[in-house]
Amino acid sequence: MTAFGEHRSGSARTPPPNDRPPAPAPPRRPRWHALALLVGLLLTTLLLFTPSMTKTTPNHTYTYTQLLQAVSTNQVKTATIDSNGKVTGQLRNGDNYKSQIPTALRDNQLAPLLAQHNVQIKGKGPAGTTALSVIVSLLPLVFFIGVFLWLGRRARKQLTGGIMGFGGSKARLYDEDRPKTRFADVAGYEGAKAEVQEVVDFLKHPERYERVGAVGPKGVLMVGPPGTGKTLMARAVAGEAEVPFLALTGSSFVELFVGVGASRVRDLFADARKRAPSIIFIDEIDAIGGRRGGSLVSNDEREQTLNQLLAEMDGFDPATGVVVIAATNRVQTLDPALLRPGRFDRTVEIPLPNQSERAAILQVHVRDKKLAGVDLEVVARGTPGFSGADLANLVNEAAINAVRAGRDTITADDFDNARDRLLLGRRDAMNALLPDEKHAVAVHESGHAVVAALSEHADPVAKVTILPAGQALGVTQQLPEDERHLYSESYLRDSLAVRLGGRAAEVLVLGEASSGAASDLAGATELATRMVRDWGLSPRLGPIGFSNVQPDGVGVGGFARAPYAEATQQVIDEEVARLLREAEATATELLRTHRAPFDRVVESLLEHETIDGAVLLALLNDNPRDDSAPRGREPALPASGSPS
Repeated sequence: MTAFGEHRSGSARTPPPNDRPPAPAPPRRPRWHALALLVGLLLTTLLLFTPSMTKTTPNHTYTYTQLLQAVSTNQVKTATIDSNGKVTGQLRNGDNYKSQIPTALRDNQLAPLLAQHNVQIKGKGPAGTTALSVIVSLLPLVFFIGVFLWLGRRARKQLTGGIMGFGGSKARLYDEDRPKTRFADVAGYEGAKAEVQEVVDFLKHPERYERVGAVGPKGVLMVGPPGTGKTLMARAVAGEAEVPFLALTGSSFVELFVGVGASRVRDLFADARKRAPSIIFIDEIDAIGGRRGGSLVSNDEREQTLNQLLAEMDGFDPATGVVVIAATNRVQTLDPALLRPGRFDRTVEIPLPNQSERAAILQVHVRDKKLAGVDLEVVARGTPGFSGADLANLVNEAAINAVRAGRDTITADDFDNARDRLLLGRRDAMNALLPDEKHAVAVHESGHAVVAALSEHADPVAKVTILPAGQALGVTQQLPEDERHLYSESYLRDSLAVRLGGRAAEVLVLGEASSGAASDLAGATELATRMVRDWGLSPRLGPIGFSNVQPDGVGVGGFARAPYAEATQQVIDEEVARLLREAEATATELLRTHRAPFDRVVESLLEHETIDGAVLLALLNDNPRDDSAPRGREPALPASGSPS
């Protein structure tokens, strides 16, 4: 069921899915293979028939008497006499002739006659036994032998490079054109840079470690959500150290045939040792480094590949200067043997960037773009939960929006529209709401906004809109004033009240709830469940926390099993329901006691369709509060202002 209203909080954001690209199709056979075969056949045919074409048959056959008469009458130009008395040559008119000297006469009479009439004698010897004729006659055989040898080598190469050569490493080498990325190109993450700086120092100055007897790190595991720049950090390490960089993904090790992955691992490390000092970068190492024995179905090929990787990392001499850097966003699935000291000595956390780091990342991505009135600090504040890849996409979407508007400069409105497009989807002007639906959405979103503005610990409201976008027909957006790292119980309870404010407003104004609160209820239920089950915020259950996913909480077939009894689950369900009922009651009471300003917000949304946080606070301040109402915080404009 599609919800007509949606509440968006700036304090959390689901990262985009990390879909793996499909495997590339096998390469087609080049067209020049067929062309080369055709040319070879034509050349072979020409070479085979060349001797027969160059060997001309005499046009005239003379008796010995006729030959003497032709010589006497100066008709003969050249003559060749072999040891058998056969005479061949050319007449002065260009025709060829042949004759035979009788055995009894030989050339006693012919030779003086030829000299007397100035006939050029080419020489004597067996016909067709010259070196050139021998070479020409052998050319077809030599050509055929060469073609067969070439085809044989090609077949062996394809065999070893195809089925038998699956074991060859598929690592992409950045050697001749080494990575130009430096730490200066990686905005933020100063702590992560300091962690990997020692890897750079070890690769550039290994003798310093040898003098002290210290061993450089063998492996560095970079852990973090998708798009946070793990690969960029690895390239920066290689660029700073100025060493060869061999990069490949974990999935490229595993093939259909058993033993191929292990062979590729051996080939990869052998290649890295030849180019030492060097860096091996394995992206998405969880493809081959998952836990062994976690399910009944065992993948022998993957486990053999992992075993070979463990042996290579534990067996090679660290003095060779080969460092393995791996990246994953699922560190909890990796085999413990891969994470022990001596293999991956260090684990570098690369989390989602905070507000200052987001501003620095945005500054990098707008270097070659023209901005007009854009405060990157405000944009960074309005993008909590965005990764580095998300911020790059945000800048690109803003530039596209400027092009769509016919401008070559990017404005703050372009960033605002780009953020809404990424979070909510494309606005569909054809998806017009009916008058009753539009009023219901305005009531729902006004409920979220008013409860958020009146709650003491809730995040400020940045914008409220009833314009349809994606699957949401309305959105209330909250942005935190500061970057949060801890969430107090009061903040969480106010967050529950804000999430249920839309449904409470529907019941209060329209007399009934609707399906528009589906996403709000799902989010509130998930938050309340974590409060009770994970964070120990239930007096009835006590200070007990049950993690949703435990490393050893895997049953038969790989299905997760709950680490608590069914009776405990019943208590958790009852406490979650209690928290949600209390949050709804709080939201209803706030809206009831502030009904007049709430109605003004609804009317403003129906008129303007979108209002920002400043307008919302002005509407709430127009009417003084009822002294009997619960005293929340006084509505105040956020210090940094609402984002444009």
